[in-house]
Amino acid sequence: MQMPPGPDSTLVMARGIGQGRGVALFTVLGMTLGAAMVQLPLIALGVSSLVRASPLAFTMLQWAGAAYLVWIGMRLISLLPQTSGQQDPRPVKPLAAAREGMIANLVNPWPLTFMIAFLPQFVDPRGSSVTLQMLMLGATQKMTGVLVLGAYALASGTVGSWIMMHPRVRLWQQRMAGCFIVGLGIQMAFGIGINR
Repeated sequence: MQMPPGPDSTLVMARGIGQGRGVALFTVLGMTLGAAMVQLPLIALGVSSLVRASPLAFTMLQWAGAAYLVWIGMRLISLLPQTSGQQDPRPVKPLAAAREGMIANLVNPWPLTFMIAFLPQFVDPRGSSVTLQMLMLGATQKMTGVLVLGAYALASGTVGSWIMMHPRVRLWQQRMAGCFIVGLGIQMAFGIGINR
């Protein structure tokens, strides 16, 4: 679920290239562990199934996620050119990066939909508590997200070190990433198949 480029991985790569590994890794922690604190109890208690069963609730979440992605993308597109080695005029603090990653994941309905559709297939109804099994499976899925998205963060941070020394390349990379994130937001708004 985390491998194909999607809103989460694109945001992580943009953060890694533009802000460095540390900010990108905090973004990953927000997307996985932060979002898990909200999503896992909802899945385990079955509340999220109600959201998925309600077309209106799902559509509202989908449009909120799309608007948030377009807003992030537009912020990247509107950045001004920087001189060599100069930091972004609006640096992202680690906790702000984690919060932004958490919000991006929570307003994206596809991770929740994936967990609702995929995780119950591995639950043994005759085994121990179904709620506990769902929590364990969800936690496992989120930990794989830490590993996969963390690899994106480390790789993009390495590329970002080189790009920091080439301001024109950095500017165009940020604008291209912004356009890609806006495109993902538009995809999400119109329900075209999208991954994390």
